[in-house]
Amino acid sequence: MSHHTPHVKTRGGRKTAVGNVGRPPVSWALPGILFFAVFAIVPLAIAVYLSFCRWDGLNSPTPAGLDNWTRLFKDPEFRQAAWLSLLLTTVSWAFQTPVALLLGVWAAGRQRSRAVLSAVFFIPLLLSTTAIAMLFHALLDPNFGVITEIGPWLGIDPNIMGSSTGALLTVAFVGGWQFMPFHTLIYQGGARQIPEVLYQAAEMDGAGMFRQFFHITLPQLRHTVTTSSVLMIVGSLTYFDTVLIMTKGGPGTDTTVLPYLMYRTGFQTYDLGYAAAIATALVVVATALSLILVRFSGFGNMRSTREGM
Repeated sequence: MSHHTPHVKTRGGRKTAVGNVGRPPVSWALPGILFFAVFAIVPLAIAVYLSFCRWDGLNSPTPAGLDNWTRLFKDPEFRQAAWLSLLLTTVSWAFQTPVALLLGVWAAGRQRSRAVLSAVFFIPLLLSTTAIAMLFHALLDPNFGVITEIGPWLGIDPNIMGSSTGALLTVAFVGGWQFMPFHTLIYQGGARQIPEVLYQAAEMDGAGMFRQFFHITLPQLRHTVTTSSVLMIVGSLTYFDTVLIMTKGGPGTDTTVLPYLMYRTGFQTYDLGYAAAIATALVVVATALSLILVRFSGFGNMRSTREGM
């Protein structure tokens, strides 16, 4: 049996293990770990505890056993909200990913107009979600909004927010319009890390722009796609303020996604124990989807080729 020993360099009479160069000590991560524990783990633990209680927000929580969870799995409104959340997440991913990918690859180039256009494109990311939701709510008002003028020209019903499909697609579009620049930035950074020599070799072999994209760019960005998708899934599953301002869960309950159902249950009917159960279920669903994506994409086996440099 052979034992692996790290390569050793001698510096000034002292021996240094090269394998440890570039790796900071664990203590460097302590501030981040503490911050995450205080503002994520502790609130999550409190929510899990409250999901097994009855609580109106005023009196002390009282144990309820599995009553909230039994009610959760039998509640048709919860099942509809879960389905709408998954549908909204799927539509958002299908809309944002290809556009952000193409824009990110383009922004990684050396075009003369790239810097100016990229700066303009990133403006929505600087605005608050509330302001953007209010803006689109005013633009899409069926009585006074701009949609009444340009809708017929584009073949769009001015009362698009009055239909279940139109309202859901509008929420997905507004969210994508704001956060697509963020994912574009991720793809831009990933595209700039692709070695230029791969494209030079492809050009020598006669590969055109499209073949280079599908055979070099896209495979090299597979882990970037996974990272962006995980962030996109978690963000889409937690849509709340956009739904609250633009649709209030309507028409009817056709845009009542899980975060809005949680808000309505906790802060309108003051059933905070059941709302905590909905919140915990939402965390479980988001975590499960993220882990499945990471598992089947091979992202967990990714290793940096520049580690230790």
